[in-house]
Amino acid sequence: MTSIHAHSRGALRAAAGLGIVGLLAGCGVSAQTGSSATQEEVTVTNCGQEVSLPSPAERMYITGDGNMLAMVLALGAQDQIAGVTGLDDGKAALATMYGRDVVDALPVASKDYPTMENAIAHEPDLVFSGWNYGFTEEKNFTPDALAEHDIDSYLLSESCRQSDGQRGTMPPWEALYTDMENLGQITGHEKKADEVVDDIKERLKALEDAPQPKKEPTVFLFDSGTKDIFTSGSFGGPQAIIEAAGARNATADVKDTWTEVSWERLVASKPDFFAFVDYPGQSYRQKIRVLQTNPATKDLPAVKQERFINLPISAWTSSPLNIDAAEQLRAALEQHHLVPASDIEPEHDLRPGH
Repeated sequence: MTSIHAHSRGALRAAAGLGIVGLLAGCGVSAQTGSSATQEEVTVTNCGQEVSLPSPAERMYITGDGNMLAMVLALGAQDQIAGVTGLDDGKAALATMYGRDVVDALPVASKDYPTMENAIAHEPDLVFSGWNYGFTEEKNFTPDALAEHDIDSYLLSESCRQSDGQRGTMPPWEALYTDMENLGQITGHEKKADEVVDDIKERLKALEDAPQPKKEPTVFLFDSGTKDIFTSGSFGGPQAIIEAAGARNATADVKDTWTEVSWERLVASKPDFFAFVDYPGQSYRQKIRVLQTNPATKDLPAVKQERFINLPISAWTSSPLNIDAAEQLRAALEQHHLVPASDIEPEHDLRPGH
């Protein structure tokens, strides 16, 4: 999902989520055997299937919006990366979290959407991607296609697919913990993976213990939109983030990860607050302008009072940055008096321009 305008990117995500699943037995991983003879293997459960993957992976090709890259950087495994795509979308946030020098030194495979040819050219022993975070049947960039070239794959758990093709098979925090623990084994950084997960759980517990509102405010996640709105349902990272901040996701009843809804659906949810996903294609100011000029939303109290927060896409899609987004959202809700004051302070400020 890199360097694609908002509407195109949204359509691609939706297409991946709603497409017919026949390629990889429902959730999506083949048991490939492309690791080199000098590497050992580790068996992990990925999208409901046991797969044997090289360990430690030494040449990972990573796609996405910076979210999957954040997982690997959080483990300190940057020297095991052969190539990344989509770095521009999450570069500022990743630099804040893991250091500008680390991010600047990463090998950029492509600034655009990954391709089979580009991936093969970087000779990876593992491709870390997800359904429409890079993998897409439309472009024949899939785990099965890679397996034909003896290249192994690991799928982002947030993108695992249900039997009907929609994405999301486990609660968002569980999906994140699963990936961190699996990647710890795949990269040989098991101890660091445990530390990352423990830190997230500790900070999540602090959010849960903070004073809670008598009535949860409703937060609408606005990814992008003009004709329809791209947002996130109960299986996406935003669901976990919004709940942790003490609010309810306006689209919690949508059993999907990233998906489209109508303007009527937005208005009916009566949102108290809007959270925006920052990435190229439709700017923060453009999204606000859409809400302020659309007859259906311009008079909503949340719009008129500008109850907004803007966070990078790598903080909303499944990644270790989700806990930072939750702390940031909690602080914003407190600022607008939608949840009680607390001693929660964001550990990192990921807001673009701050």
